[in-house]
Amino acid sequence: MEQVNIEGRIRTFCPACKAVLYENPIPSVAILAENDRNEILLVKRNVEPGKGGWSLAGGFIEMGETPENGAIRELKEETGLNGIQPTLFDVKIHLNGYYGDILIVIYRMILQSFEILPGDDVQDARFFKIDERPQLVFSIHEQLLKRWLSERESKKYERIVGKK
Repeated sequence: MEQVNIEGRIRTFCPACKAVLYENPIPSVAILAENDRNEILLVKRNVEPGKGGWSLAGGFIEMGETPENGAIRELKEETGLNGIQPTLFDVKIHLNGYYGDILIVIYRMILQSFEILPGDDVQDARFFKIDERPQLVFSIHEQLLKRWLSERESKKYERIVGKK
């Protein structure tokens, strides 16, 4: 293996088989959801990075899975909640993270129930009143949440809340 300038970037190249190793960001999802009392859903992480800190629900997209299905699955795995109709909110990149660069696809999600059953990846999951929520462990999540709350307050979009 060699390090070679290919397409204007230094890339790993195998001269024997002529293969180029393209390193790409890892695809992940994050979920913005609220209950019928305007409280936001957050999870307390049980794994690194950020173990013990609060964040948006989410995780890595699995092979053979769409980002929407990944968001629905991650929501269920981390909180026990069923979500429907994921609506794209934004796409961001987190550079040089714990796992390397991560591409984050962020969805707003309608919840079909509000009874939380935290999964193995989280220590806790709960709904918070906006003015009583904890600081989020990832700055990108904090930025997304603040933007979502601002847009929600300015009525940029209709609230999407399921039925209890």
